[in-house]
Amino acid sequence: MGDRLRLAVGVMGNASSLLLFTAPILTFSRVIRKKSTEEFSCFPYIISLLNCLIYSWYGMPIVSYRWENFPLVTINGLGILLEVSFIIIYIWFATARSKMKVAAMLVPVILLFSTTAIISAFLFHDHHHRKVFVGTIGLVAAVTMYGSPLVVVRQVIRTKSVEFMPFYLSLFSFISSSLWMIYGLLSHDMFLASPNIAATPLGLLQLIVYCIYRKRGIMEEPSKWDIEQNEEKSKQLQLVTDNNTNDKS
Repeated sequence: MGDRLRLAVGVMGNASSLLLFTAPILTFSRVIRKKSTEEFSCFPYIISLLNCLIYSWYGMPIVSYRWENFPLVTINGLGILLEVSFIIIYIWFATARSKMKVAAMLVPVILLFSTTAIISAFLFHDHHHRKVFVGTIGLVAAVTMYGSPLVVVRQVIRTKSVEFMPFYLSLFSFISSSLWMIYGLLSHDMFLASPNIAATPLGLLQLIVYCIYRKRGIMEEPSKWDIEQNEEKSKQLQLVTDNNTNDKS
């Protein structure tokens, strides 16, 4: 019964992670349409790539015992393909300065994963120590990934606008972290549960901030419309006044 429940939660976790990884498609369709990255940040996608690389490796038989964590390999393998695609699109449409920033973040991520894989494969000779080492790195990467949209939250609070805060990324981040937290607890694997215990309230915070500033934007929109209408009426009144003046002349 316990194994079936764990498998069921793992399947739901895979489904929610798939939604999380595909959520940026809406953002990047806008980037492609406008041929500009605008104010969007590439940081969440680079950190997501690191998380997918680490947990794909964690689920492989060389680290985990046989295929006990097979759901991790399948979903994170797909995540690697999607995140790489998003980063390539971002680089293609980014300014020269933004490209340099992306490169500065991407190189350490690749080096960190390569170092983690080499050390775990050749310096440790049993599954337990490999899982501890890779799991510790994965824990930090996962918390950073789920917390990365907080960079955008700062911008939302500063600008009082949710335009550049991807809602579905925050929503599916919350759902995914909740399910993987349950999966980790059922598996008695704290390296899966711990980062998601921290990530779940972070995802909830992002949703709260989005709702607060989205409501403010809706409330402010009518007043903005009224101002535009008043400006239009003033222009029309000025035009009538000018015409009357010309007729008298």
